[in-house]
Parts: sequence; structure tokens; C-alpha cells
Amino acid sequence: MNLFSEAELISFGKKYGQKFAKELAKNHRPIVVELVGDVGVGKTTFTRGIAEGLKVINGPVTSPSFTICRRYFFAIGNDSGVLSHYDFYRLDDPGLMAEDLAESITAENSITIIEWGESITDILPEDHLILRFTLNDDETRTITETGPKRSDK
Repeated sequence: MNLFSEAELISFGKKYGQKFAKELAKNHRPIVVELVGDVGVGKTTFTRGIAEGLKVINGPVTSPSFTICRRYFFAIGNDSGVLSHYDFYRLDDPGLMAEDLAESITAENSITIIEWGESITDILPEDHLILRFTLNDDETRTITETGPKRSDK
């Protein structure tokens, strides 16, 4: 998928957010997404779109580069869900944040988005989704699903 503008990137993320909300409403299983790509390619902008699709109630979504993790809340019918957005860019060793992440990726009604996850790959579930972001020469972005797909068990 080639995306030409920030608005298109947000719109694409919004579709994922809506899809994830339907999945959670159906089975409440945690969803884990790893975003892979260079600095400035649009990973946090895409996450803002996911948050819009989920209709988070405590936005706006901002980069967690300095805080490592930001959490946002959304409704799932009469229940609530949590969107956790991690950025491990500054951490060679995640330390205590690895424990925080391990809790996040197993919580019901949760969606965990991870940027720069090279230092925590051994923690991630096998069925997590990987989205690769590439900035093209014409300034468009290509997003490709390259990781394991979630099973709907």
C-alpha cells in the first residue's frame, strides 16, 4: 500500500483500529503489533490513526520516544480497552520496561503497538503482526505486513 500524505497514513491506521476493535469485541484476546521502519517514516502517525479508529478517550497520541510508553483508553461495548504505545528507540536494554511490556501483551482487551522492538523480540508472542514502513524516493510510504498473522482461535 503506497500512501501519499499524513492524512492517508492516519486513514489507513484508522481502518486497522476499527478492525482491531471488532476483533477485541469478539474474543478479547490481546493484539500485538510491531512497527518497523526508519525515524520519520510515519509509525507514530499511523498509531494516531489506530487510536482514531478505536475512538480513544484520552488522546491525542504522541510519540513515546522519551517516556518509552504511553497508554490510551477506549470503549469496547460495555467494556474498556487499553492501547499501549511503546518506543524502545533509546533503550539497548529494556530493563524494567520489558516486564511492563510482558504484562501489556497478555492483558485482555489490549492492543500493544511497539516501535524499535529489536531489544525485546524474545518477549513478543509468535502471532504478533509486523508492519514494515518504507519511505520511497517520491516521499510516499509503503506499508507491508511481513510478520506472522494472528490466528483467530
